[in-house]
Amino acid sequence: MTSGNLLTDHPALYEARFPDPERLAARWTEDCLRRHGAGPRVLDMGCGTGRDAAHLNGAGRTVTGADLSEAMLAHARTHHPGPRYVRADLHGFDLGSFDAVVCLDSSLLYCHTNDQLDGFLASCRHALTPGGLLVAELRNGAYFLGRTDLLDRPAVDAFTWQGRTYRSRTTLTVDRTAQLLRRTRVWTTDDGSPPVPQHSAWRLLFPHELRHFLAAHGFEVLELHDGPGPRTEPPWRASESPGAAADGDRLHLVARLHTH
Repeated sequence: MTSGNLLTDHPALYEARFPDPERLAARWTEDCLRRHGAGPRVLDMGCGTGRDAAHLNGAGRTVTGADLSEAMLAHARTHHPGPRYVRADLHGFDLGSFDAVVCLDSSLLYCHTNDQLDGFLASCRHALTPGGLLVAELRNGAYFLGRTDLLDRPAVDAFTWQGRTYRSRTTLTVDRTAQLLRRTRVWTTDDGSPPVPQHSAWRLLFPHELRHFLAAHGFEVLELHDGPGPRTEPPWRASESPGAAADGDRLHLVARLHTH
């Protein structure tokens, strides 16, 4: 085991830990794009292993997948070909012109500061054609107002890959000053390797706060709701209508760049 990020440094392991045989996130995204009439050119920011980008490409779109992890991009090019894969930072990017920008699985929340979020949205505004869409799926900061069920006890998980069992113990804490959800995950295996702690964090964004940032960058919010979506319980099913509340632990966003 290495001291980097175990899952992002080992994309095949990432896919084993988070199997998605039904490509729910990509199918939900394609449904959003179709319902709102998006053109064919799509930028998937934070594309990871490329599974969703490849699915969108297979649906007939011209897809660029962007990520900071060279390991993820190399895996995507080999195992999920079709899209163009490039290295880019979501805090600021210039990758061409697109009809939609997609940002799934809380990737947007790696914008920890207001400046970073402004950088992301300014880059989206620059990348999108007039009327282009931003589609995002992320944690809902408002869920943690008065709720502690995700914070009260560590989450323990285990899975086996290539004959080795990996166990994780994950603790979430709220850093109210920085408005971040901080995660500490400790990995252990059966082979005697020392435990590997890993740290990450997501911005806790509230729905009205997100609306304010989007409006400041020239976006009209078309949908902002807690589900159904690819990571809700129960998960989204084809042809389901978007919800109206923003009470659950996930947010689903579709916003359109003003045409003027």
